[in-house]
Amino acid sequence: MMLYRSFYRFILVLGSCVLLQACQSTTTSSEQSLYLTLGGQSKVEEIVDNFIYEIEFNPQIFPYFTNTNVERFREKLIEHLCMLTQGPCEYTGDTMVQVHTGMNITEHDFNLGVDLFIKAMEKADIPHRVQNRVLQTMAPTRKDIIYL
Repeated sequence: MMLYRSFYRFILVLGSCVLLQACQSTTTSSEQSLYLTLGGQSKVEEIVDNFIYEIEFNPQIFPYFTNTNVERFREKLIEHLCMLTQGPCEYTGDTMVQVHTGMNITEHDFNLGVDLFIKAMEKADIPHRVQNRVLQTMAPTRKDIIYL
């Protein structure tokens, strides 16, 4: 069931990426940024805090974070999510390659991390269509995170 759900979400994200990319050329500057659609800084912080909670209580993903400075992780993830959603933030952290090199994250664990991030957005009452837009902005980082 978990494999089916992960595969379904992967296909959903991939399909959303294609559809949103095709529609991107028709987007006007008068449309609200994804950052504002999410609810701004307070929602970005809520999502990140929920994600940290999900990581903390997941025995399969938590080991990737045992030597992590949680405050720095929180700060940089907030910056990154804010920037990716067209918010007023500048990401000042390391590249995704630098952050994830040596972690040996498998595709399975990456997908589990996506599931935890989706739970974090659900707990923050982010509508599914908005969740898909957020995942679409994050999808290009996948190649820099998974260990091949």
